[in-house]
Amino acid sequence: MLTITQDLYDRIVAHAREDHPDEACGVVAGPAGTDRPERFVPMLNAARSPTFYEFDSQDLLKLYRELDDRDEEPVIIYHSHTATEAYPSRTDIGYANEPGAHYVLVCTADADGLGEFQFRSFRILDGEVTEEQVKVVQAY
Repeated sequence: MLTITQDLYDRIVAHAREDHPDEACGVVAGPAGTDRPERFVPMLNAARSPTFYEFDSQDLLKLYRELDDRDEEPVIIYHSHTATEAYPSRTDIGYANEPGAHYVLVCTADADGLGEFQFRSFRILDGEVTEEQVKVVQAY
């Protein structure tokens, strides 16, 4: 189960809506070994695409150095789908290389009247996708 504060939930959703119609992407970091998302790190979608996201390689390198310096790890890796349901695509599954992370997908199709808003979390391990419950709390 992913437990996330209302503030972080709202920030992920706001970023997804702000970047619509392009996919938004980012990370929520937390203290290593805690599985507790704390620090919101919105990233630039270097692909600037409504159907694909890609972290800028320089931004990603900077992020991982920062994570190491702060003894943090990526607890949540998130991105949005702008016209399809919030479920990992084959490409998403192929790029999922953080076995301990929660992969959050936000569907912003409702911004165009194309479907319902969705906020879903998945674990992706060795190509296997497992949806998990999301619990939103006011504070930890």
